Amino acid sequence: MNDTVLTIEIDSAVAVVTMNRPQAMNALSAGLRTALAQAFRDLEADDNVRAIILTGAGTRAFTAGLDLKELGQQGLGAANAQTPEDNPVKAIEQTRKPVIGAINGVAITGGFEVALACDVLIASENARFADTHARVGIMPGWGLSQKLSRLIGPYRARELSLTGNFLDAHTAANWGLVNRVVVADDLLPVARALAADMASIEPRFSTAYKQLIGDGYELPFGEAMALESARSTMMNNQVSASDVEAARGAVQARGRQQ
Repeated sequence: MNDTVLTIEIDSAVAVVTMNRPQAMNALSAGLRTALAQAFRDLEADDNVRAIILTGAGTRAFTAGLDLKELGQQGLGAANAQTPEDNPVKAIEQTRKPVIGAINGVAITGGFEVALACDVLIASENARFADTHARVGIMPGWGLSQKLSRLIGPYRARELSLTGNFLDAHTAANWGLVNRVVVADDLLPVARALAADMASIEPRFSTAYKQLIGDGYELPFGEAMALESARSTMMNNQVSASDVEAARGAVQARGRQQ
């Protein structure tokens, strides 16, 4: 892996993946896209890692999206790529572990799509989001046109995508796009604390629950309820009453500490 474009730090059960091209606003070059795909494969295979944080180096940018200089030389193929090596959204989606996006600066166009691939978003006050696909003259191919409207509603999605205007962090939180906004110095500590909480869940249930939420969200409500019932029955039949009783005590103790 090329350490000049990506770094990985693992502490206990939490991995922090940092896109490391600050001089280029962490733009998604071919080298960075390939490194992201390999990093998420490696972390998915590492049983010691239970949660992942994705962020960008510096304070200016989470990622400004595809490297436009590179696209000008190589063409637009990456904008519609379906392999994890070229499509970082697919790279993130190939892991079944929780992924927290720590949005430290701008997330623009393809960078916005990468942010939306994460399971939870924590934003610095410096964070801003923009969909400039229409202004650049290309159509989104990594899911933005469909995900954004489902997250913030079609009216707000059209406002962002048909203007290319920036959305500040606090408005993003008010619109339900990010979970919370913190001062820049607190971004990684807050993300690490949340990741540690997620990492404390037994991996089999963390994986199954993440998949249930994602799969159900793609279905009409009635079908999603049937999906929950089927998977709940399958999983719960494998759990004994003594297991639940043992876990209950730990949950109560944790509640008293919070």
